[in-house]
Amino acid sequence: MAKTASDVLKLIKSKKIEFVDLRFCDIFGRWQHTSFPSAEIDASTFKDGMGFDGSSIRGWKAINNSDMIILPDPTTAVVDPFMAHPTLSLICDVADPLTKERYDLDPRYIATKAENYLKKTKIGDTCYFGPELEFFVFDDVRYQSTPNSSFYQLDSEEAEWNSGEDEVPNLGHKARYKEGYFPLSPLDTYQDIRSDMVKVMQECGLHVECHHHEVGGPGQSEIDLRFAPLTKMADDTLWYKYIVKNVAKNHGKSATFMPKPVFADNGSGMHVHQSIWKGSKPLFAGNKYAGLSDMALYYIGGILKHARALCAFTNSTINSYKRLVPGYEAPIVLAHSARNRSAAIRIPMYSDSPKAKRIETRFPDPAGNCYLIFAAMLMAGLDGIKNKIKPTKELEEDIYELSEKELSKYPSVPAALEESLDELRKDHKFLLEGDVFTKEFIEGYINYKMDEEITPWRTRPNPLEFVMYYSV
Repeated sequence: MAKTASDVLKLIKSKKIEFVDLRFCDIFGRWQHTSFPSAEIDASTFKDGMGFDGSSIRGWKAINNSDMIILPDPTTAVVDPFMAHPTLSLICDVADPLTKERYDLDPRYIATKAENYLKKTKIGDTCYFGPELEFFVFDDVRYQSTPNSSFYQLDSEEAEWNSGEDEVPNLGHKARYKEGYFPLSPLDTYQDIRSDMVKVMQECGLHVECHHHEVGGPGQSEIDLRFAPLTKMADDTLWYKYIVKNVAKNHGKSATFMPKPVFADNGSGMHVHQSIWKGSKPLFAGNKYAGLSDMALYYIGGILKHARALCAFTNSTINSYKRLVPGYEAPIVLAHSARNRSAAIRIPMYSDSPKAKRIETRFPDPAGNCYLIFAAMLMAGLDGIKNKIKPTKELEEDIYELSEKELSKYPSVPAALEESLDELRKDHKFLLEGDVFTKEFIEGYINYKMDEEITPWRTRPNPLEFVMYYSV
């Protein structure tokens, strides 16, 4: 693994690299990139950076102040597994070309500031994150929205809806809706594709723990990564999504991290495991509820208190709230529990080891920007620790057996993205601590989401509206 600019330059020579691909992440979690012949890369690249037009990046600078630079992080060097020409990829930080100061709207900088803020608080020195990303793999995807029409159509060879199709021949092994968890072949047709994804992830330096078919019948899958520090885990998550999509493409398939692509089946979540350590000491282990420490319970209290605002980042799309619907086994109740998967926060009980003691936040999904998701959750947890915020009473019962009166004791996640953005407007002071997030960033994020996502969605009729209302 490269550690310095000199290491990267040696790697370029030893691997006979022809191109160097410089990548950075926009506000909404999508990698952007630009490539250079390897001869253009030298030690000054890492000091002076490479210029680009920031005004063309969603949510960034205005046209009159748009020149920016990207500074490669040498520790992120990976030989790209998909490029036809030998290409070395480097993740970059975004900076001002005149001052070389990091750019406050760069999500990776926000993640870095969150990690630094943790150290400044003296609470701990490392926050580990371990996301479980779910995704669907489809055989065919079509969609369109025009002034006079709108439709989408998905297909999967595994889907129950194909049980009566003439597939010449139809072999009949189809995964029923909500019954896709852990089946063997011939029901699970994606074993080899997922294994290919894992092999590529390992070649790129990701630590994979396991992979399996998920609950969603038509091609839902999960590949689990081993936990890592906040910013490193967000870097790895971008590699994860890039690899999943491109391995699927190479197999003639299409992978998506859209939270709810299939009606009547499970959506794709991203359960996020978290713990704080100081040196080699895990700080979430103790003798309180479910083997947690007071610090862990306060961290949970902070997450639950700010969860409705956090959803603007953790559930950042309009489609996210198609998954978070009451009665559909979604983790919408803002409570914590050991083992109960219907609660927003679960305490895994697989191991008694203090090193394994962590919390699992279950309402996020994989559509958003992980630098922002992880940073915002850490800031909420730290607010809980600093202010000793106690969580509501743990929820051990099956929420579907509780009365409305009993459920009313617990708040729930917002019902729509606009509601989440309203909550973020009202509740973001905890994010501003240590200048981790800035008011400019939060205001810009909310405005972009309202103008570019919610308003266009509001103005377009949905196909189901014709089913329901055309003959009124």
